[in-house]
This record gives sequence, structure tokens and C-alpha cells, in this order.
Amino acid sequence: MPPPKEIEIKFLVASPATLERKLAAMGFHRVTPSTHESNTLYDLSGQKLRWSGQLLRLRKYGDAWLLTHKSRAQVGKHKARFEIETPVGDGPQMDGILRALGYQPVFVYEKYRSEWTDGRGHVVLDQTPIGDFAEIEGTPRWIDSTAKALDVDRESYVTKSYAELFFDWKRRYKRKAMNMTFRECSGRAKTARNSTRQSSAEAEAGSGV
Repeated sequence: MPPPKEIEIKFLVASPATLERKLAAMGFHRVTPSTHESNTLYDLSGQKLRWSGQLLRLRKYGDAWLLTHKSRAQVGKHKARFEIETPVGDGPQMDGILRALGYQPVFVYEKYRSEWTDGRGHVVLDQTPIGDFAEIEGTPRWIDSTAKALDVDRESYVTKSYAELFFDWKRRYKRKAMNMTFRECSGRAKTARNSTRQSSAEAEAGSGV
């Protein structure tokens, strides 16, 4: 049986409070309140996973840990990729196992995430060091209809990963941060609003996050 396929888009959020009011009016209910999330990406020597378009991620969301592998993304109007994930009881121990197998942390990114659903798909609101984003995940038709109801046009769809958005932001504002953390980015930094157009090279080389 093939692993589940994740289909999603991001979009920039001008006002988190306004987005939450719209979601509530559309019948969505909040599954989790805004919760701190820390993500560590791992790779082998020579960045073998990155260059093959794969991703290995250890995530801490509140007190819960999750290990995820994602395949190379198929990027069109939406971004789609197969993913396998499993809960982890002890995050530091899993980190030790990954390091023992030759994997090393290569990028850390964090955000505050709240999750919403209408029973058919999910919308998450991410407040990050480089700006506020939302993700819509579900079937392509549901994604498009939900985006339209939220007044998000298709030209506003973002299919870049957070790693790609971060490095775009870093180049644009000439920042020295190596990871997308609030500490390294000095808290709430300038928005990534002008960094959402994806080059073909980034789509090929970047890992989705």
C-alpha cells in the first residue's frame, strides 16, 4: 500500500485574527490552539536527501514528538508528495538514533501553529519568524474552494517550503541567521511577502517543509 499523499498550498496572512474569524464563520473548528513547534531536518553526508528531493524531519509540537519522511514533491498549482510519519515517545533518544545512523541536523525552523478543520480538510495558521502563513491541506478541489472562500486567489498560492522561504528572506534582507528560529531571526522579522515566487532550481533542490 502506498503511503498517504499530502496535497497542500501556503498563502501569506495579513491578519491572523481576521483569518480565524473567517474560518469560524465557514464552520471550521479549532483542533489545537496556537502551540510552539520546533522542527529539525536531518541529512546524510553530501546532503543526499536534499539533492534527491527527500526530507527527514523530527518535530516537537507542544509536548508531542513526530518523525516524518517525505518523498520528492510534485509541484504544480498545488504541492503534492508522499509522506510517512509516526509518533515518537522520546525525541532526544530518536535524535541520538538518527545521529548514530549517520544523519546530522542540517536546518531548524520554528513557529507557533494552530490547526483548524471542517471535517474534510485542514487549515493551519503558522506565525513564524519571517511572517504569518497559512496552509490548506486536502483534495485539490477542496483546497481551491476553501481558498476561494477565504478570498485567496490562485496567484497567491505558495508552494515553496519554509526552508526555501527562509533562504529567500535571508538573501533579500541580508541576514546572517542560519536557522529559521525566533532567536536567530531576532523575533518577528520582516515579512517574506516578496519572497514567494519559486525558481525552478529551488523547486528541484529544496526540501519541502
